[in-house]
Amino acid sequence: MASKRNRPAETDLRKLKVLAHTFLELDIEPTKISPLVVKHPFTDNGIVGIRKEDGNITVADLTSDPTSLRVWREQCGRLIDNAEKPFEIFQMITNPYKLAFLKHAAPFLSEQDTALFLSQAWIITEAPNADPNLSKRELLSLFRSVDPQKLMDEEEYGLFCGLDDVVTVYRGVTTYNAQNVKALSWTLNRDIAEWFAHRFGEHGTVYETQIPKEHICAVFLGRNEAEVIVDPKHLLDIAPVQEQGEVFEQSM
Repeated sequence: MASKRNRPAETDLRKLKVLAHTFLELDIEPTKISPLVVKHPFTDNGIVGIRKEDGNITVADLTSDPTSLRVWREQCGRLIDNAEKPFEIFQMITNPYKLAFLKHAAPFLSEQDTALFLSQAWIITEAPNADPNLSKRELLSLFRSVDPQKLMDEEEYGLFCGLDDVVTVYRGVTTYNAQNVKALSWTLNRDIAEWFAHRFGEHGTVYETQIPKEHICAVFLGRNEAEVIVDPKHLLDIAPVQEQGEVFEQSM
């Protein structure tokens, strides 16, 4: 991953477009959910609208019609080529592929664009801590490669600056992610951690720990989760906490 020192002052838009074209040529993968739902960096749906030569829109099946697939790729390719700003290209990438795209784009992104891509991808991606394309080390390297202020909006940065020297944080896990307690994502709000521990009807566990402020990379409020991104190597004395409901019952 590129560091602050060797990042270009400006994003190389030409290289970013070449990378986007490479992602565009990846195969469209079917899923077990539905014939309509697919996996691809530029579409989540196997049925899309493409523009015909007369300007009208027609429905096309990308999974079974090679001609439609070729036309769709050509039209997506023109959108890539016509992009004037790096973020226009990043917005074209489907959510499950955003972090993978960022991983390969990072060497030729400016610090500002790296921060913008990373903060957006982190908030939008489902379970970014478990993204198969980047290890915890790689994700942490990305966060450390940019100025924290560039990752956050004014409210988030104000909260970040006002944190105590040692901060208490919480994480709620279920059977789905019980083996990933030492993750990058924690929350300042215990109630939010309890919600995560009990979503999907699960009876999960809430963990509490402390982290020195110097090892917090960012605070994100975009999903109303009071999320803090930490270096998990510096979490202190992680321990399960008694749920607030259980404390109330035992006090009766």
